[in-house]
Amino acid sequence: MDCSHVFDFKVNRLIAAFTLFLALFTVVPSVLAQTDSVEAGATHEAVATTAAHGAEAGHEEGNFDPTEVIMEHIADSHVWHVAGHFSFPLPVILYTPQGLEVFSSGNFHHGEADHKGAYNTYRLVENPKDQSVGQNFFNKKIKVVAPDGQIDEAATASIMDFSITKNVAAMFLTVVILLLVFSAVASAYKKRHGKSPKGLQSFLEPIIVFVRDDIAKPNIGHDYGRFMPFLLTVFFFILINNLLGLVPIFPGGANVTGNIATTFILALFTLIIVNVNGNKSYWSHIFAPDVPKWMYVIMIPVEVIGVLSRPFALMVRLFANITAGHIIVLSLISLIFIFKSLAIAPVSVAFVIFMDVLELLVAFLQAFIFTLLSALFIGMAVEEHH
Repeated sequence: MDCSHVFDFKVNRLIAAFTLFLALFTVVPSVLAQTDSVEAGATHEAVATTAAHGAEAGHEEGNFDPTEVIMEHIADSHVWHVAGHFSFPLPVILYTPQGLEVFSSGNFHHGEADHKGAYNTYRLVENPKDQSVGQNFFNKKIKVVAPDGQIDEAATASIMDFSITKNVAAMFLTVVILLLVFSAVASAYKKRHGKSPKGLQSFLEPIIVFVRDDIAKPNIGHDYGRFMPFLLTVFFFILINNLLGLVPIFPGGANVTGNIATTFILALFTLIIVNVNGNKSYWSHIFAPDVPKWMYVIMIPVEVIGVLSRPFALMVRLFANITAGHIIVLSLISLIFIFKSLAIAPVSVAFVIFMDVLELLVAFLQAFIFTLLSALFIGMAVEEHH
């Protein structure tokens, strides 16, 4: 691939221009939509609290709970909010000992009603306080309801939940975008073989060349070509999900890379690729390090822990940075409703705009860091001992 003409412009300048371009279309809508979302949540909370206390305390005004609004935004869901009060339900897919059950999450009416299926009656429980630690980790929000109306934990444990949640649907959307974009780019390369890139091809080529020349080659070496499909897929998958997560209106708003299950799987792929491709020198360094043999009892466990800790760091870094950004933005917006004053709105919105611009940088940075460290770990595994 002849890319000499591309380097008439510096890669860093292209990335900066790309960031500013996206900021124009995402920052202002993000601020307005997030403000509307929090305001709607605040109004709903105030009305609910007033109704609950009206009969007992003379219609006292309820307090705005920012924790509920923030957690609702960053958590996964069985419905995908579109605009205002409109949202569309997603399919619930349950494998039970009796057979497969498929129905719409709209049958739960936002958790206010149970659904009677072919084999069991089911209830949507979204409050994490009503779930055990293990159920929180596996995100099992669909419960089996016993005939007496109580949740049957034993029956719930026997079902397997394959539901299409908002995060899963957002990942499918990202996959579709990746397939469409790169199929078009690949087709353009075939049709314009030997010619200068044009359109979308010229837009993406500098980024692809950047991943190849500044990430893969320096860290993996001459054998980098085998791992380019994985590195490019990881980079653009994380990048697109990060950018869509900054847009709170449909088809954005899903916190995919802020879900630790997603980052866990991405890190697991890196762990598998690193260790499957590890050469003799790599494994010798772990199980037969160049130290006195009496130190093996210390060094081998340390090296094994190191093998596992590297993908763990990848998982936590991406999850924590993306989640923290969402929490900070919503916390700043929530200040308006906590203080119940429009006077603080200009300050709050100004900080939100600043944070959203910063989040655009973080979206690129986290995709770059995850890909860079993955390439570094692969390079350590395939490096020949001299």
